[in-house]
Amino acid sequence: MSRLSVGRAGMAVVAAGTLITGCMPWDDEPEDKGVTAAAKASAAAVQKAAVAKARTDKAAKAKANELGQIPVLMYHRVVAKPTNMDDRTPRQFRTELERLAKEGYVPVTAAEYVTGRIDIPEGRHAVVLTFDDASPSQLTLDGTGTPAPDTAVAILADVAKDNPGFRPVATFYVTRDMFGKSTPEEQTQMLSWLHDNGYDIGNHTKNHENLLGKPKKEVTAEISAGHRLITDLIEAAPVTLALPYGNQPSTEEWGLKGRSGDFSYKYGGVFRAGYTPAPSPFNKDFDPVGIPRIRAMDKKGSECSRFCSTAWLDWLQKNADERYTSDGDVETVAFPKFKKPFLTKGFTSQAVAY
Repeated sequence: MSRLSVGRAGMAVVAAGTLITGCMPWDDEPEDKGVTAAAKASAAAVQKAAVAKARTDKAAKAKANELGQIPVLMYHRVVAKPTNMDDRTPRQFRTELERLAKEGYVPVTAAEYVTGRIDIPEGRHAVVLTFDDASPSQLTLDGTGTPAPDTAVAILADVAKDNPGFRPVATFYVTRDMFGKSTPEEQTQMLSWLHDNGYDIGNHTKNHENLLGKPKKEVTAEISAGHRLITDLIEAAPVTLALPYGNQPSTEEWGLKGRSGDFSYKYGGVFRAGYTPAPSPFNKDFDPVGIPRIRAMDKKGSECSRFCSTAWLDWLQKNADERYTSDGDVETVAFPKFKKPFLTKGFTSQAVAY
């Protein structure tokens, strides 16, 4: 006796080995395949719609705004006795990191920022911590490879330990000073430690020369020398450049890409010292040749009362809808629907508007 069952598409399916009178097997085959393909397409469409709705609901719940502004903070030395406005004391540095953690910021590297790989939890805000000039106060290692107390790296690790989810990552823009180390072996130790522990290493040129007004040949030679300074020591090429003194060369694109002799470079972003938060990499305002950074400084007793880190973090706290807020999915770009005109076309396929 034949056994019949009803398939997902509502057709009668006959058990294997049974022949129905009046129908040849090859007569049924095209129809069966067509219905199966249609059923699969319908199921795929339903699944796609369900995924899209789940992503939209998640983004709305997180109040995601991945077109928002990101503070890129610029640090130099972290020393007990500051001698200029760029210096921060260990206490000041720790206090600022603790504030960032409390207000829901999660550090990402400059490389992650410019490439759009901002993988942070939903509802959290991206911040980029950058350190210029490779000072020993940023990183000094003892004989066991442990960062010395009160160095920037040690403080960052402490704050991350006390605040789960606050990533201990940053970008170090190095020069030939290389954390006070003079031999290639010692310099390799420092860069290897940073790389192996998830830190990002960027180019700050070899000699920290002002590129403003220099001819193209000198600009590209200095940038190339800085790049090779890093790659001659470790197998990790820099993804970004920080301009010495924040000054652009006469042609901005020379900082982004160029050639010197048989060596060429091409970066994902060039950082300045512009005193404002930076646009999201998914926003039309993002300009890879001149990304602004904010000088780390207190408002009190400072000439940067409106433009330094404390002031801008205050502003972003009061204007929460203007800052970058993640939906928790690195594969999507989520934002309120009315912000869609600011989305860069290259990310349209990843857009989740709610």
